[in-house]
Amino acid sequence: MAEFLSGIYLWIKSAHLIFVIAWMAGMMYLPRLFVYQHQSEKGGEAERYFIQMQRRLLKGIINPSMIFVWVLGILMLIANPAILSQGWFHVKLALVVAISAIHGYYASSRRKFEKGERPRTEKFWRMMNEAPFLAMIVIVIMVIVKPF
Repeated sequence: MAEFLSGIYLWIKSAHLIFVIAWMAGMMYLPRLFVYQHQSEKGGEAERYFIQMQRRLLKGIINPSMIFVWVLGILMLIANPAILSQGWFHVKLALVVAISAIHGYYASSRRKFEKGERPRTEKFWRMMNEAPFLAMIVIVIMVIVKPF
């Protein structure tokens, strides 16, 4: 299997990057929708619209993208297990796990928003909007520059 995967490694890597981009776009947009819901009237039409947008974004883009990122990443590791011994990869993997945890937190928060709750503050969600982006910056540096 590893030999077959090695033959299509660049295709797997390309797909991995495409789904990383989709995942990160969604991860940066969802907290903005939480901010907008905070600003909307409770029980109003705008709130219902933001709840629908949040659900569609998470279930239609963010969740599937994260799954593909992980599956394709694992396939790349099977094709090239030497990556596991490199320090830059350990930093990248730790940050991908952190982003996955943030993803879980967003999903949990979305369910609360759907129930009409408004967990945390607008300011908190504005700051959380930046967390995946900051992690992504370090990940890109690790993968391209490989400083360790």
